[in-house]
Amino acid sequence: MAAVSSLLGSSARVAARIRPVCKQVTRLSSQRRHTRENSTSPADHLRSGLETYKDLQKYFSKRLRAMYRRISSTTDHSVVCGHHHVYFIEGDGIYRMDNRQRDLEPEQVLNVGQVSGGEEETGPKNGERKRTFQWIVQRVRLSPQEKHLAATLRAAHREELRCVVVKLKREMSTSLDPSHILITLDKVFSCEWATDEILFFTTLEGLRCSRVSRLDLTSGGSRITSVYEETRPDVFVEVALSRDRQLLSINCNSRTSSEVLLVDTTTTSVEPLLVQPRQPDLLYHVEHWRRKLIILANTGPGQEYQVVQAPLSNPSMVSWVSLFAPSSGSAVKDMDVVGDHCVLTVRTPANELVLIVIPLTHPEKAYTVPMSTLLPQLPTWACAMETKRPGLADQCKVLELLISSPVHPPVPYCLCPEDGLLLSVTEDGSVRENKDDYTTTRLEACSQDGTLVPVTLFHAVPVEGLRQAPLLAHVYGAYGRDLHMDFCPEKRLLLEQGWALAYCHIRGGGEKGLSWQRQAREERKLKGVEDLHACLQHLFSSGVSSPSLTALTACSAGAVPVGALCNRHPHMIRAVTLQAPFLDVLGTMEDPSLPLTLEDREEWGDPLGNPKHRLSISSYCPLHNITPQCYPSMLLTAYSSDARVPLAGVLKYTEQLRKVIHTHFTTDPKSGCEPAPNIVLNIQPGANHLGPDDFELMLEEEALNLAFLYKELGLEPPRRKRKKL
Repeated sequence: MAAVSSLLGSSARVAARIRPVCKQVTRLSSQRRHTRENSTSPADHLRSGLETYKDLQKYFSKRLRAMYRRISSTTDHSVVCGHHHVYFIEGDGIYRMDNRQRDLEPEQVLNVGQVSGGEEETGPKNGERKRTFQWIVQRVRLSPQEKHLAATLRAAHREELRCVVVKLKREMSTSLDPSHILITLDKVFSCEWATDEILFFTTLEGLRCSRVSRLDLTSGGSRITSVYEETRPDVFVEVALSRDRQLLSINCNSRTSSEVLLVDTTTTSVEPLLVQPRQPDLLYHVEHWRRKLIILANTGPGQEYQVVQAPLSNPSMVSWVSLFAPSSGSAVKDMDVVGDHCVLTVRTPANELVLIVIPLTHPEKAYTVPMSTLLPQLPTWACAMETKRPGLADQCKVLELLISSPVHPPVPYCLCPEDGLLLSVTEDGSVRENKDDYTTTRLEACSQDGTLVPVTLFHAVPVEGLRQAPLLAHVYGAYGRDLHMDFCPEKRLLLEQGWALAYCHIRGGGEKGLSWQRQAREERKLKGVEDLHACLQHLFSSGVSSPSLTALTACSAGAVPVGALCNRHPHMIRAVTLQAPFLDVLGTMEDPSLPLTLEDREEWGDPLGNPKHRLSISSYCPLHNITPQCYPSMLLTAYSSDARVPLAGVLKYTEQLRKVIHTHFTTDPKSGCEPAPNIVLNIQPGANHLGPDDFELMLEEEALNLAFLYKELGLEPPRRKRKKL
């Protein structure tokens, strides 16, 4: 399900200042290092920080490994079902198994080492050699009759993409013949098969996709032709197939507007058909049903999303007929067309996820799952929902889902829209019971202007013990994106160790619809900072933790409200962890040569061309509002070649923060009563804005992050109880 997310920004663009979901459970959160002021050099800061946390890091590394072993069988949607084989990704490439002979050993379809060449390095034990690879498989696409496979790859530590097209045989040999690789395409971001011989793809240059090309596989080789090129610098282009695979859409989205072109895969024509020309503030996404278009567009009340229908022969806006609009206060998060039904993922005014099914033949009979109280329903803890892209052989009338929360591993569900039946099943087909292992509470905090801000709270500690519980609060609040709430093994570990976890859904995000973002965009960005302050105040007044036991965590653009809060109310939290933090909003938006500045003006404003925007950014920009006072301890992780968040801004912020803290403690006679904060900058190599792909590196970063939190909050990690003899 990627409908709404594609409207609000492609995954490459959104990754600009948000950390998206990583495959399965190997997601990353924040991580940092730690030093005290007055060290002689950045290198000394780094070394002393590492030594400070070394023992705790080893402890948490072991605990995290144990946690990952416990959830290693977690279901994901990376398996691709073809007519004859099932395909899946392993560390060194792509494998498949015969549908008829599952007991046979999997055979390798693509070896990434043969694509790019392997690199050998000395292993950690006995000096043995181990092979590592430069490329990570991102997506797998099968042609309609399973004749070809296209795999998009991403380079580790570099902003580099590649697509490999492989010729498939019904029966493959035990060893891969390199001749199976037909062609390798550079810089490919998204790709889809129109037929077994025609592949459409987009190329990424400078963090921007603007060109769609077509690859024709012929008996004599291959031919590449240009299909579409976008001229606007703030528009990102992707290709996608409709769920029934009959239409290929070219989605051209800016932050605030959409334009979609269609290619009919059932005909020989490849001339794209424009659905609706771009117009300001119009966002829409297109699906297909019975030669009609089912469109999710923000043409509903309050410019929120509703479902409309249009004939394929006349798709423009004048032909749009409304089918369904959610009730006031509800926000559509995604849309799928399954058989003769449109299925919406909706967040209710109470901040709960629900599924709404719209029979396309009788839209007036729309219902919320379940249809009755006697049928199974979504678990109360559901916070994230992912739908499976149907394979070539999958049922087209069933919707497969993965439902999770930050502390609940993904649970597979199956929705039959025809009868409203929703089942949670295991791999052997048995029904799985939903168990609420932890308490999920949904709160509302009253912001400065009276707006109610949702807060999701997880805890295992009894309510009466929450005052003494350490609290880790999460925040994002930008680009109309919901705060990431998929399963994180490290979050579950914290919960099991007595922490409370709060997710603050501040304005600027998308939790309460498109208006939620509009209320904290450009000149109104400060609303998000006020919302975060209100969330923490509400938690404390409700008996949850206290400032001395509270830490804030954020990544990328989430660092903006965190940094602004630390400048305004530094005593509200004890520690902060920031990953790839966006801290110099003013300096970045003043530099149009940076790859995302022009595009991001719709989010942050234009300080060069609009004095009001400049005044607004100057009022909250974390870097430009640092003042001598006692700040929380901070752990900042940045990547040396990150093109999305300039390293220069992180360096300036760290240096300035250390200076003002030093000034405060050397000039304020009352500062001796306060504990000195630790400000740590951890610069990792590479251009990967999202953190390391290697599991071992990820594990060590997470362990270091947990060590930082425990040490800064003055906590002793709980030891395992020894069994009595």
